[in-house]
Amino acid sequence: MAPTQRLRWLLPALIAVAWLALGAFSGPFAGKLSEVAENDGSAFLPATAESTEVGALQRRFDPTATIPAIVVAERAGGLTDADRGHLAERTRGLGEASPVIPSEDGDAAQVVVGLPPGDPAEGVTALRDALAQGTPDGLTVLVTGPAAQAADLGEAFGGIDGLLLLVAGAVVALILIVVYRSPLLPFVVLLSAVFALGLASLVVYLLADNDVLKLNGQSQGILFILVFGAATDYALLLVSRFREELRDTDDKYRAVRSAWRATIEPIVASAGTVVLGVLCLLLSDLESNRGLGPVAAIGIAAAVLSATTFLPAVLVLTGRAAFWPFRPTFGSPHPEESGLWGRVAGWVSRAPRAIWITTTVVLLAFAAFLPQLKASGTAQEDVFLTAVDSAAGQEALSRHFDAGSGAPSVVIARAETVDQVAAAAAVPGTADVRVDPTRVDGLAKVDVVLSDPSGSAAALDTVQRLREAVHAVPGAEAKVGGPTAQLLDTRDTSERDRTVIIPVVLLVVFLVLALLLRSLLAPLLLITTVVLSFAATMGVSALVFNHILDFPGADPVVPLFGFVFLVALGIDYNIFLMTRVREEAKDIGTRKGTLRGLTLTGGVITSAGVVLAATFAALAVLPILFMAQLAFIVAFGVLLDTLIVRSLLVPALSVDIGRRIWWPSKLGKAEQPQTAD
Repeated sequence: MAPTQRLRWLLPALIAVAWLALGAFSGPFAGKLSEVAENDGSAFLPATAESTEVGALQRRFDPTATIPAIVVAERAGGLTDADRGHLAERTRGLGEASPVIPSEDGDAAQVVVGLPPGDPAEGVTALRDALAQGTPDGLTVLVTGPAAQAADLGEAFGGIDGLLLLVAGAVVALILIVVYRSPLLPFVVLLSAVFALGLASLVVYLLADNDVLKLNGQSQGILFILVFGAATDYALLLVSRFREELRDTDDKYRAVRSAWRATIEPIVASAGTVVLGVLCLLLSDLESNRGLGPVAAIGIAAAVLSATTFLPAVLVLTGRAAFWPFRPTFGSPHPEESGLWGRVAGWVSRAPRAIWITTTVVLLAFAAFLPQLKASGTAQEDVFLTAVDSAAGQEALSRHFDAGSGAPSVVIARAETVDQVAAAAAVPGTADVRVDPTRVDGLAKVDVVLSDPSGSAAALDTVQRLREAVHAVPGAEAKVGGPTAQLLDTRDTSERDRTVIIPVVLLVVFLVLALLLRSLLAPLLLITTVVLSFAATMGVSALVFNHILDFPGADPVVPLFGFVFLVALGIDYNIFLMTRVREEAKDIGTRKGTLRGLTLTGGVITSAGVVLAATFAALAVLPILFMAQLAFIVAFGVLLDTLIVRSLLVPALSVDIGRRIWWPSKLGKAEQPQTAD
């Protein structure tokens, strides 16, 4: 065997072996990410947020920085002495426990237990286990409060590594088998995605473990899904072009080389758009958003690296056998040209203006429901989609005590003004105002119990009134914190983030498209279609969340996450299409190039969109409201982009506008003698 021939298979073999070794080393880190993830919502607010400042001042009053867990017990017909004795005995020694506090109706009692800092799940589990021992018959005992909510949230994210991977992997495998009707190719593509996830997990773990970035359960779940979906999308693009090249050459090495060269630009441009888009989250004032930016960017980079190195190496080694039993043979016809997408292209060719006007009207109709989206936040107990003790405990607490008693708002002010501050704090919506007798560094603390459940819309309005009232006390320097204030600060910060980040994302995407397509008009039109698609998606989401799924509301960051992912990911499919259209337009003109580009890429882009939508839909298996909503928004939005925007709206606009779409590029002028479009 000649040295050149030996090198042609030796180099791919070495690349494949290197990835196998890297995968074996990095793979376990996907299961270790939970060890470095933080799910305490207060840690994600900026240091300048009022509730964050109060939290820091509050630690002066409680140097141990205990986390409150609230034990609530209820019995229809009234609690007995044995019930109260059980509560007092079982909570003793597990933390700083308050006396047993009976409700006015006599049917319930509560004990506030300050658990030591650290892992709240450990303390809550010990507390729940202790309370379960010897519980009197007929007595219901639940643990709620901030510590229990954090513990239940951690448990909900606990199975994220195994469950998400299992569901996403099964969905992707099924779709790939249907698309390629091959047992080998889905395995190779999935292996590429798994290697990418392992590499991304290794890098994220090391950075999070060394406090370079923040990781939480939400970012972890999004990382898994994003890497799996993106790696599969890039693989589909390369594999489809490889199969196309195998029909035009009998040399598998030349086919892989041609396919790689033809797809590297759109893959890198697509990945670059997503990376730059998610890195715009670094402009956020919320630590959770800033943490997601680099986490997602690392995931996309790993997906590109795996899809453009490991996958081509394996395709070289397997050749046509990768498609067994339906191997593409040299000289065989391209089935794309006579299939479904050939007919779609013919439809677009016959009535381009009618198609883009109709699709635009439909998208605008969906977008009209956008104002109905409720994204001002939800009560803590509404975060979970399944029954958890902390949510049930909060409901029990609300039935027998003031609804906000489990999570009072906290006012810190100058000690000499505490009486005026306490008087001002009695605004509508408050049930009780308690002055703490302790004085620390000239400061005093006031606990304000709200009438409404912590985190509810009414409670948010009350905290807003409370802040206005105590801020007006001369010389008090009063600040308001607590769980509801944290949610209010999160909502306000999210509104600021949307105002700042959305225009930056649009500018970044425009610049990437302008460089890729060598045009100014085409990027402007593509961005307009994707923004319209996003608005339509959020309008449909509002209808589904409000009237079908009956969700209580949405996290304030849901619209921002939806925008970043849908614009960054939605533009991918336009990139895949329009780079092929530009390639074809150089030879046959814009009109014919658009129709041919749609015909040749229709199947692979649709498959990629379905894969990405299905993988994001897998987020819904996690019993968290935010994840379920993001799963629907991205899955529906990607399908809308793939099936309507990329398949009909963009091609119809391109055909109707003609060569002027490349303005000010010379491409349109160069093709003028060849076509009358």
